[in-house]
Amino acid sequence: MKTVSTFSKVMIGFLMGAVVAGGVAVAVSPNTPPTKVCVDNRTKALFASTDGSCAKTRTLMEIAGKGADVETIASAVSPSVVSIAVSSVQGSGTGSGVIYRSSGGASFIITNNHVIASAVQGGTIRVELNNGDFENASIVGRDTTYDLAVLRINRGNLKAITVGNSNTLIIGEPVIAFGSPLGLSGTVTSGIVSALNRPVTAGSTGVESFIDAIQTDAAINPGNSGGPLVDGTGALVGINSAIATLSSGASGSIGLGFSIPINQAKRVVDEIIATGKSSRPFLGVNFDTAFTGTGARILRVVDGEAAAKAGIPAGAVVREIDGKKTNDLITAIVRIRSYAPGDTIKITVDMPGSGLRTFTVTLGKADSQ
Repeated sequence: MKTVSTFSKVMIGFLMGAVVAGGVAVAVSPNTPPTKVCVDNRTKALFASTDGSCAKTRTLMEIAGKGADVETIASAVSPSVVSIAVSSVQGSGTGSGVIYRSSGGASFIITNNHVIASAVQGGTIRVELNNGDFENASIVGRDTTYDLAVLRINRGNLKAITVGNSNTLIIGEPVIAFGSPLGLSGTVTSGIVSALNRPVTAGSTGVESFIDAIQTDAAINPGNSGGPLVDGTGALVGINSAIATLSSGASGSIGLGFSIPINQAKRVVDEIIATGKSSRPFLGVNFDTAFTGTGARILRVVDGEAAAKAGIPAGAVVREIDGKKTNDLITAIVRIRSYAPGDTIKITVDMPGSGLRTFTVTLGKADSQ
């Protein structure tokens, strides 16, 4: 089921594209004068600095006049970007991917699970490299809960992308998206980080993917799925996965694209490459899907798992996770899944009949689907 925002009435949808003729397109933001801004140390939001100084709770930063050098970054990153064509009895479609590792005889490619899902039970996956060569690909493993998959091609010595750090992103900094929207390979668009930690879910009921997403206004369209989002140095910071569309059904970019942060994706991808499967953090609760109040109410606590060990009872309503407000069920799930198994976090709950209490919880581990 696709998620509908009650405020803006937009739908979050996967970015699977139809097969059309290839091409190249580049969108570059105009140059702007140098700007000094203040970065809020807690929220990472940007504020104008009128006198070149900032309050104690903010850090001064200068945004370069030219922003990201899109032309140079496009030249450096494009050899690591691939187009993916899938054919199966369920139909055909295209997506994007990025070369993550490459050795002498093989290369591993990150993409979205929904790009290759139709070929899992039979079908073909063909990868087009930046130079126009084609290679057949096999699925190393996939994770539906994070909407990630890893492909392998039997061709080595390819250029792997430089992996960045999505935890250091700030709202307002330049980012660049690569991929094959609508089958147009070699497409590059630029924009900024519009928001961080945006809770997003997409997919059908029972197989939803939950993303603690990077939101960007870089133009992203169907077919960009699985392609890289890079920062102003050309380092990988996200995997493009979903877009928002108007409830009227209008398609195409409206400046609301969502990417899986690479720090979250990297753990899953490394596990898949090493073992063929991946894991997710496990709180050990069942949430009450009928609850309509603020927060996420715990319906049941699993004996012996993380929440039970910490002392969180059934009936408690999760209000904050590591200091971040948790206003609904989706946000709670997304926040938990943004961590790794074994991480220790603070969870603040409304206790049944006794007010707020904060618990220290060490997350357990469960196999992902």
